[in-house]
Amino acid sequence: MKRSAPEPKPAPTTIAAFRQRLAELDGHLPRRLQTCAAHLVLQQDRIAVLTVADLAAGAGVSASAMMRLCQALGFSGYSDLQRLFRAALPAALPDYATRLADLKTGPADHPAALVAEFVEAGRQSLAQLAQDLDEAALEQAVAILSRASRLHLVGYRRALPVAAYLDYVFAQLGVPTVLQKHGALAPAKGAAVLATTFAPYAEETLALMADARAQGLPVVVLTDPPGTALMHSADVILTVAEVDFGKFRSLSATIALALALALAIAARRAETG
Repeated sequence: MKRSAPEPKPAPTTIAAFRQRLAELDGHLPRRLQTCAAHLVLQQDRIAVLTVADLAAGAGVSASAMMRLCQALGFSGYSDLQRLFRAALPAALPDYATRLADLKTGPADHPAALVAEFVEAGRQSLAQLAQDLDEAALEQAVAILSRASRLHLVGYRRALPVAAYLDYVFAQLGVPTVLQKHGALAPAKGAAVLATTFAPYAEETLALMADARAQGLPVVVLTDPPGTALMHSADVILTVAEVDFGKFRSLSATIALALALALAIAARRAETG
């Protein structure tokens, strides 16, 4: 016999409190909401990037059932729950005006000193990439992308220069690409997606990755560690950490990894014809 539900409480404000609230509701929920809750537990690393429709489909329930569960947890809706999990993602850097103001207490008035600082940050980033590179994941990415008839390159905000550079390099190497700008992915048999995104992830990138998955296209993503929030949205995740100076991050290691990936893909395509 189902026990009576506890009195409604304010929405949890931490992930730990959210988990505690789910535990408190265990056994008190109708069967359909219990199904939603069980699926939510398994998908905690994806809540930040999944739509309510995606989450509900994975549980085999309607979106309205998932919304009712959110309300039973104390949230006004799914967006409030998602906001809690997005807040737990690696924090965004301060805006550029703030970062520049912070630099005024350091070497900002000495251009050569700035160059030296960024060179050192880049050196550390490259050394860390060499040490931490997941060679198995890189090989898997090359295997997937080299078989594709066309590569959709995705990158917004800080990731845009990486996607644009890849588009240029692939053009020189004779690899068909589309630099994705706006809108949904154009259907393309045998295509694949190579996305670059950094936390907090661009909404446009997440939407395009979801679109690719819906079309059955393989997805490879370049991102900053840990990347776990994207693990169910991509076939392969390549992580690269950039050391910052004055809260400014260059793309030294990311560009190095992207260039190596592009060259390896082109070489593999040439080998296999």
